[in-house]
Amino acid sequence: MCPRDPGTSGSPSMNGHSLFSLLPWQPWNMACPEHPGSPGWTGPVTQCAAKTKQEAPTSDPDLPSPGPREHSGAHPSPSSNSSMTTRELQEYWKKEKCRWKHVKLLFEIASARIEERKVSKFVMYQIVVIQTGSFDSNKAVLDRRYSDFERLHKSLLKTFREEMEDVVFPRKRLTGNFSEEMICERKLELKEYLGLLYALRCVRRSREFADFLTRPELREAFGCLRAGQYARALELLVRVVPLQEKLTAHCPTAAVPALCAMLVCHRDLERPAEAFAAGERALRCLQAREGHRYYAPLLDAMIRLAYVLGKDFVSLQGRLEESQLRKPTHRGFTLKELTVREYLS
Repeated sequence: MCPRDPGTSGSPSMNGHSLFSLLPWQPWNMACPEHPGSPGWTGPVTQCAAKTKQEAPTSDPDLPSPGPREHSGAHPSPSSNSSMTTRELQEYWKKEKCRWKHVKLLFEIASARIEERKVSKFVMYQIVVIQTGSFDSNKAVLDRRYSDFERLHKSLLKTFREEMEDVVFPRKRLTGNFSEEMICERKLELKEYLGLLYALRCVRRSREFADFLTRPELREAFGCLRAGQYARALELLVRVVPLQEKLTAHCPTAAVPALCAMLVCHRDLERPAEAFAAGERALRCLQAREGHRYYAPLLDAMIRLAYVLGKDFVSLQGRLEESQLRKPTHRGFTLKELTVREYLS
């Protein structure tokens, strides 16, 4: 049984790429043991409790693992010889506390509306996702149909059937689906269902759960990016990326493609400062993962932006050169060439 817890610009393409490198890369193809298909994943998760026993009892299960920290654009970790003032130190530790704070999400079905198409009629439910414990300025609002919830449930059962034996999915009804009484009842059932899923640590960390809440919007955003509709792509990314970051706090690199897409959109809209800020967020997610396929292209883009903005590009260039010395690679895709290959299916 799975234990419950409370809350839980575009440059020309280069030659020399293998066929595999040309395939669309998904953000879950990384060494995250929680995600099927990743290098660190060893098989279906059937006993969440077994994983929990291996963790230190004082550790927070939803915080990212400690490791090398990147501080591009932020204060370095203060030392005993730090020249930072008291106020600067207080501000630094305030940001650090926020960075490592346990993320708990609350789900609400705020409203529902009946939609009619040429050959179908259905109810669209508006889901609101907020972070508890403090004012959340980045609450997520998304629309899903009952059939979307049903697909999620079937997908989760393939991997987590034993863990979800106490999770009740709202049953399908043959009649009365569009009555006001039925819609109100279904709203409450779906809210409870999402809460039950989120209470299961192995489920809320799964690819299926994150995809249900973010993939439709991400697919549309990357489609707009490929079509050169940068303003529309940004509108979607600004809404969905904060939610993606909250859902994948245990595996920060999952948000890197979307953050890099924000950089590309801002840059091509001639907003270098906003592009640089998005790149800094992406670098923090990557930390010191020099082998990650986005690492070198992102640093290259950041060097160019830093030069335009009059920022320190020399240190960024040094990091890129050191990375190439440690692990020489052929010149690969540019950042834009990578991002346009995301979410193709």
